[in-house]
Amino acid sequence: MKKIQIGKAFTLLESGPAVLVTTHDAVKNNIMTISWTMVVDFKPIFAMTTGPWNYSFAALRRTKECVIAIPTVDMLDKVVGVGTCSGADTDKFEKFMLTPLKGKHVKAPLIKECLANIECKVVEIVGRHNIVVLEGLAAHFDESRKEKRTVHAVGDGTFIVDGRRLNRKKMMRSKLPAGF
Repeated sequence: MKKIQIGKAFTLLESGPAVLVTTHDAVKNNIMTISWTMVVDFKPIFAMTTGPWNYSFAALRRTKECVIAIPTVDMLDKVVGVGTCSGADTDKFEKFMLTPLKGKHVKAPLIKECLANIECKVVEIVGRHNIVVLEGLAAHFDESRKEKRTVHAVGDGTFIVDGRRLNRKKMMRSKLPAGF
């Protein structure tokens, strides 16, 4: 095995999929790209890493709500574009031709073009590590969308696209929550 720099170790574990997180600060909608997310529990509890360096963070902290929108591979340039400009001076919905949809539980908008959207409330912000813990309130999935492959950030400017799905539900039945 070849040794790599420890500073690049995160690229071996970088989570995914890359997501778009929307907020609403009582004046306007905004979107930020987040590649560090994780499932914490089946309940559903999620976590993501973000902080004051993201313009949306102030709205997220103040309103305690957001939407996790899950884009597909055909949206990759928009995902990267959203992540490389600031909502402080850019209307990202307009610039990237994304359609905000009204949610049922939060003021932050869903994104129509995304495969799925999860309305969330902030449960906790762990400041030391910039981890935002979220509880999912409602989930929306667009079955009519032809493209369903998501993208995963490696962390070095490259991405990995989901491949085919392998089914092991029978083998894992005892470990899956009811309803699966």
